Amino acid sequence: MTSERVAVESAKGVNGLEKIILRETRGSSAEVYLYGGHVTSWKNEHGEELLFVSSKALFKPPKAIRGGIPLCFPQFSNLGPLEQHGFARNKLWSIDTDPPAFPTNSSSKAHIDLILKPSEEDMKIWPHSYEFRLRVALGPGGDLMLTSRIRNTNSDGKPFTFTFAYHTYFSVSDISEVRVEGLETHDYLDNLQNRERFTEQGDAITFEGEVDKIYLSTPTKIAILDHEKKRTFVLRKDGLPDAVVWNPWDKKAKAMADFGDDEYKHMLCVEAAAIEKPITLKPGEEWRGRQELSAVPSSYCSGQLDPQRVLQGS
Repeated sequence: MTSERVAVESAKGVNGLEKIILRETRGSSAEVYLYGGHVTSWKNEHGEELLFVSSKALFKPPKAIRGGIPLCFPQFSNLGPLEQHGFARNKLWSIDTDPPAFPTNSSSKAHIDLILKPSEEDMKIWPHSYEFRLRVALGPGGDLMLTSRIRNTNSDGKPFTFTFAYHTYFSVSDISEVRVEGLETHDYLDNLQNRERFTEQGDAITFEGEVDKIYLSTPTKIAILDHEKKRTFVLRKDGLPDAVVWNPWDKKAKAMADFGDDEYKHMLCVEAAAIEKPITLKPGEEWRGRQELSAVPSSYCSGQLDPQRVLQGS
């Protein structure tokens, strides 16, 4: 009788950085680096990688890892005084050995709880006391769930305000064959046009050039259809009203040292976020933001994938 595979295992990753490997009994897996609380791998039961990490990604602090799921906190992009996307993605997190009770309907043993608290150095940049708890879990069907809980632990009575995103890089076969559904008719801020506000017109988002948009007040479910792989990613989100869609295309790709010149063809960022209306927490208050990712086979239907089933399904 073979012993059941280990659900949670600690291992050394690139450049000796510590990572946690999660395994579900049916064969799916995920990897989380303590550096950045950063999910760098999510594989289905066939061992296919579903996230994109650049072949040129530097696993060298303090540089953030290019790809996977970076955590943008306490600032998204350059929308504030801090460094781009804040500092959570380039800090060393700890394993949370005693996480508070977790309301969850998943019985999965394949999960890890991480925690980030500010150092004295951090307090100089962002003078607030907080606890950022992250749970990364694999569901029985191979779904990947990330739950963030951020609590204001200031003792001086001061509230603080932040913006947030799960900067998820999906692995796709060919960006020109991908469409995103669920954001049509929604307003967005176009980062390529000084964050001017527009309304999405098409029946789906397709890609023929650089895209960098913040969609506002978006539905809880977004579908990313990959025609060539006959695969649909479904992103479900809670507590995160906005959604960022980003692909750097060729010129920006060439300008990034930690990104291959042609890799833009094989990735797409669709990010569950809270940007337009920053979140304010009084001392003792906690915010919760959750993202659940699943990958489902999708069939051709009149020459295209049938997304409605996905968006209207459970």
